[in-house]
Amino acid sequence: MQDVIIELLIIIAVYNNFINFGKNKIDLLTKPRYINAGGKLIDLEIPKVMGILNITPDSFYGGSRYNTDAEIINVAGRMLDEGAAMLDVGGYSSRPGAEQISLEEESTRVIRAIKLILREYPDSVISVDTFRSDIALEAVLEAGALMINDISGGDADSRMYSVVGRLNVPYIMMHMKGDPTTMQKNAVYDDLVADILKYFGDRIFRLRSAGVKDIIIDPGFGFAKTIDHNFELMSRLDDLQITGLPLLVGISRKSMIWKTLGITADEALNGTTAMHALALSKGADILRVHDVREAVQAVRLVAKLKR
Repeated sequence: MQDVIIELLIIIAVYNNFINFGKNKIDLLTKPRYINAGGKLIDLEIPKVMGILNITPDSFYGGSRYNTDAEIINVAGRMLDEGAAMLDVGGYSSRPGAEQISLEEESTRVIRAIKLILREYPDSVISVDTFRSDIALEAVLEAGALMINDISGGDADSRMYSVVGRLNVPYIMMHMKGDPTTMQKNAVYDDLVADILKYFGDRIFRLRSAGVKDIIIDPGFGFAKTIDHNFELMSRLDDLQITGLPLLVGISRKSMIWKTLGITADEALNGTTAMHALALSKGADILRVHDVREAVQAVRLVAKLKR
């Protein structure tokens, strides 16, 4: 683990200037306070909540599937009213065994939804959840999205980093091994957190080389990880602070919660809120959630505790 940290520090030092090498110590600067989403500065001094809108028929949690125009507009409005700082719109389910869809189908789903939301709520910050650079390009340039959320960390599309650099928008980079059809077969690690840090270190280097300014890391709870891996990751989440980058956590209603408790995803709100509070105490800057009101309340309470 120590060798991995030293290697990562050197990589980040070259491109981020986050590190001061003193005589006997290495000092990390604090994470950036703001991310710039299309000229809108999002202040992360107090963690932010990202609402999930899945424009799919088969996402793992039925309560997050929205397909009609009225559903999309109403849910987006409710999430914004409840305190969501941004909305994450996706049209391709990433759950294991999900149906693969064409580029055209994904485009039809997400572009329509983003345009609908921005027509009704023009000041909202929309993130497009996609691993395809063509969708990212269209969502930003034609529909008005201001962030890109890529579950593949750039591995699924070799053009993604250059496209993000060209678009000059924040990029959420998630850790995953393989793809949603193979990821659980790849849930093998020498050291879980060390391997995740290696993954991020290499990609931070390449993103900076492509001119990407705002990078957000997501350790990928539930992606190529067993339930035990997920809890180990949560217990060591603060180790990821070494990257010096904002940290997004997506654990809302995931199986690590409901399988552990012997319930269903529909019943996992209380467990989700408990895990959100723990993630916030360990340095999470953004919570990606199905239930905005409860997550915002968790943020307010933990922020009060930290003052």
